[in-house]
Amino acid sequence: MSHETFPFTSTALRSLRLEQDFQEWEDARRSLAHRRVMSRAPLPQAPRPPHRTQRRIQEVRAAPPQVRCRDTAVHNTFMCGDMKGVYAVLKDPAMVNALMETEQDEMVWTPEMMWTLSSKVKQTSALRLAASRGHSGCVEELLFRGAEVDADPGGSTALHDACVGGHSVCVQLLLAHGADPEVLSADGCAPLHLCNSPCAELLLSGGAEVDARMRDSRLTPLHIASRRALDKHVDLFLSYGADVLATNQEGETPLNAACSGAERPAEAGRYLRVVQMLLEAGADPQTAGRKKHTPLHNACANCAPEIANVLLQNGAKADVANSAGYTPMDCLLQVVEDYPDQQPEEIARSLLNHGAKPVCPKMIKLCVLSPATVEVLLNTYTQIPVCEEHRSFFDGLREHTGQSRSLQHLSRCVLRSLFGPRCLSVVSKLDIPSSVKDYLLLRSDRTLR
Repeated sequence: MSHETFPFTSTALRSLRLEQDFQEWEDARRSLAHRRVMSRAPLPQAPRPPHRTQRRIQEVRAAPPQVRCRDTAVHNTFMCGDMKGVYAVLKDPAMVNALMETEQDEMVWTPEMMWTLSSKVKQTSALRLAASRGHSGCVEELLFRGAEVDADPGGSTALHDACVGGHSVCVQLLLAHGADPEVLSADGCAPLHLCNSPCAELLLSGGAEVDARMRDSRLTPLHIASRRALDKHVDLFLSYGADVLATNQEGETPLNAACSGAERPAEAGRYLRVVQMLLEAGADPQTAGRKKHTPLHNACANCAPEIANVLLQNGAKADVANSAGYTPMDCLLQVVEDYPDQQPEEIARSLLNHGAKPVCPKMIKLCVLSPATVEVLLNTYTQIPVCEEHRSFFDGLREHTGQSRSLQHLSRCVLRSLFGPRCLSVVSKLDIPSSVKDYLLLRSDRTLR
């Protein structure tokens, strides 16, 4: 069969030729189309739809409503740091940033001019409750679960509460999780204003501004520390470059604050150290606030003899008057009755030796509970003065002395008048016995001569 052939009919041959012509035409068409495609610029690629995850990021969704909790048991769980209870509560993720509310009854002054009992809702958070009590484990768990570190329900953040309580571990945890060390509370305080513990150094090393201002009073942390005689804090703030000349809204410096805060004799030593540190750092003892009240006015009003003496030695003016017309001596005489055992005579002597003028005779009556102060003041007069307003008092003094002022005393008065405000510096340089120097400088010997 392989060697056999068969003839094509005319119809079959014609069909083959037509098929061959069609194939040649199709090849020519494809070749032309290919040349056209290669000779023109390509079209830009059509944009693709965004990836599913990108579409999800661009979607805007409303924040879920914040959970409010008034359950006292839940509050106590975070306040007590009960970790077993904390895990149970946080099974609901919404409780991490839940708004903790408590309702309390408070007396409120109404427009009807009367006091009335009114309910007030106070707000806080689980993080604030735990930080305020120093439960570092609870704070760490809340932060791990996504607690908002700078949330301030009720007007303060957890960092404020941790600083108030002096919980340094909680402060360190909050800062490590991004807490803002300069955030202000509703009343305008930064965390650094509230520190009374080593938390201050953590805040400063975490980027807190050492001269941060309170919103309304314009107080700096150095003002607060000086007012409370926190000598370690004052030293810390000064080492970070705190401004000793910064003034608050009343125009007062940290030195004014330290001198006005020295009200308790038991704390006089700490306040003295603070004053000395501020002066060494460049504080100006003559700076006065809006009422022209100088640090010396404050020291005299608190009957702080060592502080007053340090201020005078560093250039404080003994005869400057405030806006009410009172000199430092006037401020001293007004409180002698309150501090008869705080050596008011030493302050009076220092003031007189630094240029203060003799006091008005009627003011001496205010020192009746401090005979030593009366002696110092009377020794600035050549004779025991006459005062019609307090005649019996001065008559009693004359009867007590029973003699006219001595020639030695009159000589002292002449020399002191000659030396004037330079009395202390001049007498200190004289080559005379120390007993004579003490006499010229009005040192009290419990006698009037």
